Amino acid sequence: MGLLSGFEHFMREGESMAPYTWFRLGGEAQYFAEPSTVDELAALVKRVTQEGLPLRILAGGSNVLVREEGVPGVVVHLAAPAFCQINVKKPTLTAGAGAKLGHVLTVAAREGLAGLEPLTGIPGTIGGALHSNACTHGGDIGQWTSAVTLLTADGQIVSRMRDDLQFAYRQSNLDDAIILDARFELSPEDPQELTKRMQKLWITKKAHQPVGGQHTGCVFKDPPGGSAGRLIEAAGLKGARHGKAEVSDRDANFIEVEPGATSDDVLHLIDHLREQVSRRLGMTLETALEVW
Repeated sequence: MGLLSGFEHFMREGESMAPYTWFRLGGEAQYFAEPSTVDELAALVKRVTQEGLPLRILAGGSNVLVREEGVPGVVVHLAAPAFCQINVKKPTLTAGAGAKLGHVLTVAAREGLAGLEPLTGIPGTIGGALHSNACTHGGDIGQWTSAVTLLTADGQIVSRMRDDLQFAYRQSNLDDAIILDARFELSPEDPQELTKRMQKLWITKKAHQPVGGQHTGCVFKDPPGGSAGRLIEAAGLKGARHGKAEVSDRDANFIEVEPGATSDDVLHLIDHLREQVSRRLGMTLETALEVW
């Protein structure tokens, strides 16, 4: 039995990954799947596990750089409506892994539920945000998460409650299974005040990031008590480039790419920044960007 057998209606071979990532770069996925139901996803995961193939879950693509060689195995994109539902039963909000983080924040504000609004302006989906514990100086998504529903490698659906969840800076203990949805316990607040606060946060965030959003990406984790962008700038690397990839002049922790750029351009520039910051400032930068 071939891997595609029975899954032809939602799975394709040799799909270009560039349109699905913010950098718009990289090669093909060996197999690319967009299941429309949890049952389809569970059946696929069981088959992939049996075949011993690598499996990756693609969220919003803002934090992923795909190599020119492409991605072996199966890439699963959870964009179907079944994975993007948002439900509110105050003070609880439940959101599917594929729901856009920005949409969830808008719904929470409209319903007068506070807590997640410091994440305003962070791109991606709920699944991606939980996986990497999306955070700002105002807090992280993990502190409001009370439960997560997961799909295991053998196709079983399990719930992980608050006491079993672990969140730290840019990481969580949710790497061993596929996130299906999450429940957040939020705090009642006036919807108008929440909306005003989110608008201010949005304006402040966008004033310091590259214009346009896509064809760019944030590269390094901030070191404890510091800023990766400020370290890169202090090392005299603002505006540094390799090929068609360049350090943003608005925020040095972002790399922007021009038409004709390749993933190799970005990877060479990342290596150069890390090496130079280490040599000139004695600081080690850790990559936040996922390289597939």
